Amino acid sequence: MKLGQYQKLEVVKQVEFGVYLAEEKSAGNRVLLPRKQVPDGTVVGDEIEVFLYKDSQDRLIASTNRPKLVLGGLAALKVLETGKIGAFLDWGLEKDLFLPYKEMTAKVNVGDEVLVTLYVDKSRRLCASMKNLYHLLRTDSPYQEDETVSGRVYEFGHDFGTFVAVDDMYSAMIPVSEDCSMLRIGDVIEARVLTVKPDGKLDITRREKAYLQMDADAEKVMSVIESFAGVLPFTDKASPEVIKRETGLSKNAFKRAVGRLYKERRVELTEKAIRKI
Repeated sequence: MKLGQYQKLEVVKQVEFGVYLAEEKSAGNRVLLPRKQVPDGTVVGDEIEVFLYKDSQDRLIASTNRPKLVLGGLAALKVLETGKIGAFLDWGLEKDLFLPYKEMTAKVNVGDEVLVTLYVDKSRRLCASMKNLYHLLRTDSPYQEDETVSGRVYEFGHDFGTFVAVDDMYSAMIPVSEDCSMLRIGDVIEARVLTVKPDGKLDITRREKAYLQMDADAEKVMSVIESFAGVLPFTDKASPEVIKRETGLSKNAFKRAVGRLYKERRVELTEKAIRKI
């Protein structure tokens, strides 16, 4: 019998509290389908499609309900309860799904919705994991360059960028040059497709096209200059790391914003600083 998956099993015995199912009549392994889930008119010999999991007493049990997540799949599930050893998620069955602390990539709170997969732990119990989702995401999205998409943040890859599951199923990434420090795991964002890679993965951005974004960036840089009492102690020749740390912008975006402010005669440039006029 396949734990965590849908399968068709045969009714081999009827009892007051439900029916017992097996792969065939002579099979020794049987599983209970509780009475409240037995379809009307069911008789011995019928086949029923069920999902197998373990109940609160660690017994194998069948359900005709459709869980939101099956073995090896992906789904965004709501956090119902948290504790020292993990959290419990709503996956549409009578028993909530356990997310162990060691399988979290970030702290979760009640009410959060996080992307998880389903696996069988060492004790043969079904559990959720926030880890190793990258290879489970699809690369056949219908989206093209410049289209707007909605996606859920599921991992921060600090050397690569911020990983996002578009529509909770398609592989996408925000480049590392873009400031995502305000985002949390589980956040749903709107973004624009920058490129569709040859392998089908998406590069996306929360920023507008350069000519539209420049005004907002210029105001952001001016705000940073004002926070330094009107004199920013570095120029666009500073390292990308310094620029991103202080402004949240990439070096190219910073240069464009400073250029806009200079043309508008709102700042003056010196060898080592940018000064508000």
